[in-house]
Amino acid sequence: MEEAVTSEEAQDLFSTAAGKFQEMAALALFNWGNVHMSKARKRIYSTENASRDSVLELIKTAYDWAQKEYVEAGQKYEAALRIKPDFYEGILALGQQQFEQAKLSCYHAIGNNVDLESWPSEEVVQLYNSAENNMEKGKQLLEEFEARRHSELSNSLKVNSQSEKKGLDWLFKDVSAEEATEQAKNMRSHINLLWGTILYERSIMEFKLGLPVWQDCLEIAVEKFELAGASPTDIAVMMKNHISNDNAQEGLGFRIDQIVRAWNEMYEAKKWLSGVPSFRLEPVLRQRVSKIYHDLEFA
Repeated sequence: MEEAVTSEEAQDLFSTAAGKFQEMAALALFNWGNVHMSKARKRIYSTENASRDSVLELIKTAYDWAQKEYVEAGQKYEAALRIKPDFYEGILALGQQQFEQAKLSCYHAIGNNVDLESWPSEEVVQLYNSAENNMEKGKQLLEEFEARRHSELSNSLKVNSQSEKKGLDWLFKDVSAEEATEQAKNMRSHINLLWGTILYERSIMEFKLGLPVWQDCLEIAVEKFELAGASPTDIAVMMKNHISNDNAQEGLGFRIDQIVRAWNEMYEAKKWLSGVPSFRLEPVLRQRVSKIYHDLEFA
């Protein structure tokens, strides 16, 4: 036993196993953060004859609740990244958390008729900046991960054979090369879709604040939607209904979430037909937007 454990062959297995356990530890915190993200989407319940003041109080309570849960989620994602700095799922989830928190803060201010000229928007702008940076970094880490996995595929059979002999084969289960390629393609589409949504929502905020950069933000959002595979028709609808257009729908802006949800449902149908397994970040990226945004708009 001692000879087997101290052999050169065993060291490679130990290194691989250590990496797997590191990933599992980061994944536990990642999933913990996902729980808080789900809790942040808590629904507001009120009766039909409830007074406006009571509804506003419920919205305020829900807003404070959501902000607290977003902070908790962000802390868990950051803890996961301290364990595994190249954990691209954690980076992307952190970006989504920052985006949702920024969007909630902005909608809360607009829904409460705050004077946007005097509204301290620096924190929200920083959240948007961080979200975009994490999209960029997460995409880069994903590409690096894909390159590593591709180079390791040739060694996978050897590792699996050795691990089976030592009872560690449960650590090294992985998808096939074809499934990995399809998963990566789907992941990139989801990243670009989320990235485009972040930029689209940011352009709404910038337009409301009177910042001329909103146009650049909107143009880049369209590029991301195109990379995600969104149809020209859907993109045209998004552009037509942007809050900057005179004929756009009233309120805080076009509810882009409706098209995003439809796109996700179409993707889900294609995935079911192809039989490609889900990736770990998919449930986070496909979660529906909290009802509180709608409540803030019509409070």
